[in-house]
Formats: sequence, structure tokens, C-alpha cells
Amino acid sequence: MSLTVTPIAPVFCARISGVSINKPLDDGPFGAIRAALDAHLVLVFSDQPMTDEQQIDFSERFGPLEGTAAAGVNPGAGTPFARQSNLDIKTGAVIPPDDRRMFYQKANMLWHADSTFKAIPSLCSVLTARVVPPEGGATEFASTRAAYASLSEPQKAEIEDLVVEHDFAYSRGLVGFTFTPEELAHTPPVRHRLVRTNKATGLKSVMIGVHAKCVVGWPEDESRGLLDDLLARATRPENTYRHDWREGDVIVWDNQAAVHRATEYDTTKHQRLMQRTTISSRAVSAK
Repeated sequence: MSLTVTPIAPVFCARISGVSINKPLDDGPFGAIRAALDAHLVLVFSDQPMTDEQQIDFSERFGPLEGTAAAGVNPGAGTPFARQSNLDIKTGAVIPPDDRRMFYQKANMLWHADSTFKAIPSLCSVLTARVVPPEGGATEFASTRAAYASLSEPQKAEIEDLVVEHDFAYSRGLVGFTFTPEELAHTPPVRHRLVRTNKATGLKSVMIGVHAKCVVGWPEDESRGLLDDLLARATRPENTYRHDWREGDVIVWDNQAAVHRATEYDTTKHQRLMQRTTISSRAVSAK
């Protein structure tokens, strides 16, 4: 069977079939996957169950893996994975809803792109569905490439050279979570250009989401107004895709041209385990 790319949503997102990503990939099929990511931003693979080792091997084809942030509260601490889960990594027991590790994950329900709060932003993420609840727990995606495309030419010119400060403490604080001083020392605020250009396609996007605290040098009200407007443009219904997970699903997405958010599920009745690897944009020539 040959690799097939089937668009899902009108402006982004595609389903990939005809290839096994849980096995070693030749350069030809991987090149097609990489090109599809540049074109569609979010790639969905079905019925591709992965072990940890298989996920790492596949992820490293895109570039070097990031380390895991916030080790004290991230359920994936001590592994290459960020775990979106209510299961204790050591015991397998359900984590109580009032546990700090669950509180930490609440901000995942706000629109965000992974790791924009790091000095070197991420290229993309790979998320595998290991344990899926019978209801709830979908993930929603939105195109920030579409947000940029919706701007007028004068608006595009106005934002071309803007720089945005991204702050992990700020974004987690929006749901009432606070870091210890030791945790904060690992994630100081960083600054990135707002407008991103994909070198493979020449298409532009905006790197926004809940970690984007302010536009550097702008008054607070104007800064917040612009960032909120760009997010509203990205999350218009025609620019979004909602994925209801099945075990064995794998999704890869571009963190510089798409945002995503988790949705609720009953963490006291159901188990959920999603494992994410995040690929750094360091030494990756496609961005």
C-alpha cells in the first residue's frame, strides 16, 4: 500500500494512511510525511499502536527531542515524555483530582502551542493514545496560518516585526496554578518573533496561544487586544478540527503554525494516558 494524504478540514489537517510509523521508515515515506506536515500542519495516523521506544524513534526523525519541563508536577517527569494522564507513572493508580499534578494539567484546556515558553521553540509534537476514556478527552486544533491569512495587507505589515514575550508562569497562573521558586528558575520568560515563515512552503503563521503574554513595547490593552484577536481568528469554526481519540491513534502537529487544547473527561471514573514527545526546532532547517 502506498502512502496516502487525505485532507480532513478545509484549511488544514490531513489523515495519513498506507504507512507504518511504528516501524523503521525509509527516507522516501518519511520525506512525504514531513512534506505533509509542512502543508497541512496536523497529521492524523490511525491504528498505529506504539511502544515508548517506537515513539521516540519516530519522533527523532523530525529532529532532537526536548526535555520535559516542570519535572516536579509533570506526570511524565524523568522520562522523554510529557504525559497527559490521570495515572501515576510509578504505581499506575488514578491520581486524585485535587493532586497538584492534575491541577498542573488544567491549563492544557486553554489554546496553546507546546514549548513557546522555551528559548528554543519546538518544531512539532507527537502524541500517542495509549489509554482512552469511553467519553470525553478529545483534543481540538486550530490553524494560526489561517489566522495570518485572514489579515489585511496593512495588518500583516503592522505585525511583521513584532516580538512577543511567552511566559509559562503567566499561562499556568490563568488557571490559578503557581510554581515554586525552584520550578520558576527553569522557565524564565522568553521572547520570540510573532510572525513565523515556513521555509519549505514560504507560508506565514503567527506563534500565539496562552503562553503569549504580551507584545514587547506595546501598551497592555493594545497588546492583549492583538493577541486575543489573532487567537479568535485562528479558532473560528472553519479553522479548527476536533479529534475524538481511539487507542492506537497518533497525531503530529506543527507548534509554530497551530494551537491546540485538551477537553474534559471524568478523571475519577475513567483512565486516560496520552504520551507526547516534543521535537525542538534546534538544528532543523525546515523552519
